[in-house]
Amino acid sequence: MLTISAGLQAKIFAHARADHPDEACGIIAGRVGSDRPERFISMLNAERSPTFYRFDSLEQLKVWREMDERNEEPVVIYHSHTATEAFPSRTDISYAMEPDAHYVLVSTRDPGHDEFRSFRIVDGQVTEEEVAVVPE
Repeated sequence: MLTISAGLQAKIFAHARADHPDEACGIIAGRVGSDRPERFISMLNAERSPTFYRFDSLEQLKVWREMDERNEEPVVIYHSHTATEAFPSRTDISYAMEPDAHYVLVSTRDPGHDEFRSFRIVDGQVTEEEVAVVPE
């Protein structure tokens, strides 16, 4: 189960809406082994595409080095879908390389309905998990 603060969830939604109609992406870092998302890091979608996202390689290197220095890891890896439900695509699954991360997807296809889902993706297998949104 993913436990995330309402504030961090709001930041993901805000980023997804701001980048719409392109997909938004980023991570939430947390202490190694804690499984607690704490530090929100929005990232650039290098593809600038409404149907695909990819972290900018230089930005990703910088962020991952910073996490190493701070004894952090990517607890949440998030991105948005702009015209489809919040469910991992085949491409999303093929690029999922962090087996301990929660892969969060939000959909901005319907401005009146916020869709927020979390998945574990390990060896190409997708498992949806419960999400507990807690106060700050």
